[in-house]
Amino acid sequence: MHELPITQSICNLAVQEAERVGATKVYAIRIKMGEYTDYVPVIIQEYFNVVSEGTLAEGAVLEIETVPATLRCRACGAERRMEKFRMKCPACGSREVELLTGREFYIDSMEVETDDGD
Repeated sequence: MHELPITQSICNLAVQEAERVGATKVYAIRIKMGEYTDYVPVIIQEYFNVVSEGTLAEGAVLEIETVPATLRCRACGAERRMEKFRMKCPACGSREVELLTGREFYIDSMEVETDDGD
């Protein structure tokens, strides 16, 4: 259920940006989503289908690209992909790590139609 507010925000932002550039239709919204988030892409698309009804984004497809979770080890300095959501360094086993990527969630780009056919 926590996907609903974020999905409403995606729709609102997409419509606002489309209106700002004079678009008449939003065809696709490309989203970057970190694999360490707990959002479910299929549920986001389903909610989007509902919240976008009657807007410029109605019928738009959400293209969600997953960003891998990566860690930096404070002990050995290694930067590696997180293994199976384990918050420890894959190189040395230290738990003194920080998450570099994997929590992202943002609109990267959109495909829209404008009055001049673009």
